[in-house]
Amino acid sequence: MNKKNTQLRVLIIYFSLSGQSRGLINLLAAGIRHQNISVAIEQLQPLNKIGFPLGTVWRTVKMMFSTFFRARIPIQKLSSQCYENYQLIILAGPTWSYNPSGPILSLLDSQENVLFKDQRVLPLISCRGYHRLHNVLLRIQLKRYRARLEESLIFAHPIAEPWSTLVVFLKSAGYRPEQISLLKSHYSHFGHTTDQLQQAKRYGNLIGKALLKNEPINLKSSSAQEFVLGYR
Repeated sequence: MNKKNTQLRVLIIYFSLSGQSRGLINLLAAGIRHQNISVAIEQLQPLNKIGFPLGTVWRTVKMMFSTFFRARIPIQKLSSQCYENYQLIILAGPTWSYNPSGPILSLLDSQENVLFKDQRVLPLISCRGYHRLHNVLLRIQLKRYRARLEESLIFAHPIAEPWSTLVVFLKSAGYRPEQISLLKSHYSHFGHTTDQLQQAKRYGNLIGKALLKNEPINLKSSSAQEFVLGYR
């Protein structure tokens, strides 16, 4: 990595299938940039494109079954920007059947995991609510690569279970749950809310300030709301 550039820089590596993680990281990046810190964004690209919605019930069941057993989804080679010097790497993506997504798992399995060695890393998780196993597995793996971990930033969809899982399943299968009368009283919004997206931007500001002061990133002391959870 190039050590000559002394400007504070952050790299966000992420995967997003439905766009929920993408929305969070774009606003998180905006908050960090507000502190005059450079942010590079790298989206993981599967070798074989995955469309959303998946289109059928069978494809959705098949995907949920395979991801439950942590199936890997091969990804394209990372761009050269990932090998430059950064003060922080944010690794972001959704929970798939309790686990990190297939592309994130492939990244951690590959030789690209050298990116995390002795590097300050902040995991960001977008999920319905079943994030705990995902978070534990991700942190264990990153610690194996000697990453210097910050607390995980977890954004949970605000819809209560079991409605959240049902809505995600129907959306993935190509249905429109907002048009199903039985679900209307339980389903107000797919994915993250505007408040959560704005919270991501505020957290970006806090992350930027901590980097400028060379301090630990402490998000628990901020005005976090119940849909955002921090874990070490």
